Amino acid sequence: MKYNLDSKDSIYKQLIEQTERALYDGSLKAGEQLPSMNELAAELQISRETVKKAYGILVDRGIITPRQGRGFFASDLSANTRPQVLVIFDKLSIYKQILFNSFSEYLGGRAEVTILTHNQSIDLFEYYLDSNLDRFDYYVVAPHFPLSEEVQRRAVKQLGRIPFRKLIMLDRLQPGISGRFGAVYQDFENDICEGLTQGLEAAGIDRLRVITLPESLYGGEICKGVARFCSFHGIPVEFLSKAPDDICAGDTFLVLNSQLDAGLVQLTHKIQGCKLRVGDDVRIISYNEFDMNELVLGGLTTVSADFRQMGELAAEMILQKSLQKLHCPFRLTRRRTF
Repeated sequence: MKYNLDSKDSIYKQLIEQTERALYDGSLKAGEQLPSMNELAAELQISRETVKKAYGILVDRGIITPRQGRGFFASDLSANTRPQVLVIFDKLSIYKQILFNSFSEYLGGRAEVTILTHNQSIDLFEYYLDSNLDRFDYYVVAPHFPLSEEVQRRAVKQLGRIPFRKLIMLDRLQPGISGRFGAVYQDFENDICEGLTQGLEAAGIDRLRVITLPESLYGGEICKGVARFCSFHGIPVEFLSKAPDDICAGDTFLVLNSQLDAGLVQLTHKIQGCKLRVGDDVRIISYNEFDMNELVLGGLTTVSADFRQMGELAAEMILQKSLQKLHCPFRLTRRRTF
């Protein structure tokens, strides 16, 4: 073992990471004896307390096993030990709840799962990593942070602290990071264009009016995809921040914010105020799918990633110990509002 004095990670964390990596890549075999705490401290010219701290954490996590009077030995990770998983979402929206429930159910008790939310705060995310970086086998992260250059730079830096063999990104593939980590993600701009093309190509849209709130994190990317779809099919398009007053028969609305928020309610009231009927005179498509959409407005048409499958695919990577980058299925589901 060795350590890097220039690294920002403390020495004990470096020892933990090196031991884990050696066990996963096969250079440290299950059952192989590690140096004693005194031997390793002398070899690396560090304090015995530093080695003791690293070994203690490795024992707690099942990476190494102490044997009375004999020392420390590498554990057999192929045994039926349950991996420790830290899930860090931005927030527990309806869709994240669907995703998390699917993820947990697919694991079926075969992993220990802890969940935290960073609320799109890069500072809070950094704090979580500082507190937990050496404690879990997998880190399942929804990297949804403000899109400013500074915050995105920090997001790349913080995600880069997680060993790639332990990292699974969910819902978004963070730009600026390459490596052999796992991911199950949406591609917001291309997905909406492809989803609308597959579901509405022959639907005869007279005019598409898109409502998105200014605080929508990926509203800009989604609107680019909508604009491409409309340009290709020759459909007039208008981008709005709230429901308009001038609603006409033949309008189709795409609502990019949550289904049960004030934006959809306001739009419905205005359509009714114009003596028009949803699904007959005016059509509505909402972004993101969940079970209640079968009842909303008699059946709400949606365009959405498959959040259940997203959770299942992430859980499968953990159970199979095989990380991949997978684009999550995205589709349009037509109901009464279209």
